[in-house]
Amino acid sequence: MRLFLSLALLLASPALAQTTPAPAPAAEKLSIDWPIEALMADPVGKAVMDKEMPTLMSHPAYEQFKSMSLRQLQPYSGGAITDEKIAAVEAALEAASKAKS
Repeated sequence: MRLFLSLALLLASPALAQTTPAPAPAAEKLSIDWPIEALMADPVGKAVMDKEMPTLMSHPAYEQFKSMSLRQLQPYSGGAITDEKIAAVEAALEAASKAKS
C-alpha cells in the first residue's frame, strides 16, 4: 500500500510542479530568466517590470503565462516582447540588483 501511495505521489509531482508557482531564487540577483510571477513577487523586480512592461500584469492571459520567463514568453507575444525590450528589462534588473545589494 505504501509503495502505491509513494508511486501515486511521484506521478502526481509533475502535475503539481506545473501549477505551483516557481519561487524566486533566494540568494541570486534578479534575472530575466526568473518566472514572471517570481519577478512580480519581488518588490524591486515588480518596480522594474511595472516600469518596463506596465501592462503585463493586467494582461487577460497573465494567469496562463505567469510561470514562464520573459524569454519563454517572447515567441508567443506576437512581436510585443522584442529583443530590445528583453535587453531593456535585463539591464534594468541588473542595475536594480546591484542597487539592492
